[in-house]
Amino acid sequence: MNRIALVEDHQRLSVLLGKALLNAGIETDIFDRMGPASLAARDNAYAVLVIDRGLPDGDGLDLVRRLRAAAIRTPCLMLTARDALHDRVEGLESGADDYLTKPFSMDEFVARVRALMRRPPSLQSLTPEFGDVHVRPAEGCMTCGSELVTLAPAELQIMIALIRADGTTVRRSALEVAAWGLSDAVTPNALDVAMHRLKRKLAAINSALQIVNARGYGYALRFLPLAT
Repeated sequence: MNRIALVEDHQRLSVLLGKALLNAGIETDIFDRMGPASLAARDNAYAVLVIDRGLPDGDGLDLVRRLRAAAIRTPCLMLTARDALHDRVEGLESGADDYLTKPFSMDEFVARVRALMRRPPSLQSLTPEFGDVHVRPAEGCMTCGSELVTLAPAELQIMIALIRADGTTVRRSALEVAAWGLSDAVTPNALDVAMHRLKRKLAAINSALQIVNARGYGYALRFLPLAT
């Protein structure tokens, strides 16, 4: 999933961080409490977790400890206003993968998230590919040879999820979470409409891939049968 979870209770900061990530082609689910974030992290294969230490319902490190105890190894970036060496050491020893002290630049923040996204098994590549199709998240497009077509944000996340599945079927619910997250209300046919648009876009760039519907279950990428 090319989507991260951000656990930050400061509303203005969370909006700014979300916008910076979106500009880099990274979708974000935002939480202001540990409880909902913990449930979401257990149910969804996020690429990265970004967790603030000072949360209304406790220290963000407690959330990291709980997730690690539950064998959830999603890379984690801690945000904190604490700059003491022992605080950074405590964070890393508790299971965090990186530590960023406030205030920080948005460019550095996005770079740290991208670095964690490169770690297996979360995201093997920042330009996912399958068959003859390459997706460029930062540019919001997909290509086939010299052909290029732009993707809406939901379409981009759906294509990444399908490509990551490497030809296997992805459940409808997983594709909806990848495309719209947990907070957005999704109409019953929103996914089918997005898939129809993606099918047309694959044809427009002359890809040998097609999107196959496993009715009632999900979708998968398949190669078009060769003409005889």
